[in-house]
Amino acid sequence: MARHLQITIDAADPETLGTFWADVLDYRQMDPPGGHATWDEALAAMGVPEERWNDANAIVDPDGEGPRIFLQRVPEAKAGKNRLHIDVRAAPGLEGEPRMAALEEEAERLVALGAKRLERFEPAPPLGAGWIVMADPEGNEFCLD
Repeated sequence: MARHLQITIDAADPETLGTFWADVLDYRQMDPPGGHATWDEALAAMGVPEERWNDANAIVDPDGEGPRIFLQRVPEAKAGKNRLHIDVRAAPGLEGEPRMAALEEEAERLVALGAKRLERFEPAPPLGAGWIVMADPEGNEFCLD
């Protein structure tokens, strides 16, 4: 049996960045623990000081198929290029200009959510299908693929 995967993202603002990634991936906020209607209610009941309520956030695939994404607050800002990044598969099965048009449409949607467009790579057959490099609101690079 394959292992389950969780992706962890360091963040200055886990709640805001979690909302961004939930919108990008069609994910949702993870449900609060049993019996609590909201995370604020759960954290208060656990005795977590209010100033620590945004120390972490988790988003999940509503269908339970994709990996959980955990966002944790860190004090330092992003310092360099990511060594590992997320590819958002925004044009599965498409090739050439239809593929790039679909990626452009998704890039526009993500810019409206707070992403930054960094660079476009044109298709280069036989192996290069073309992609767009983006950055999330905190500067973490990802690709529209």
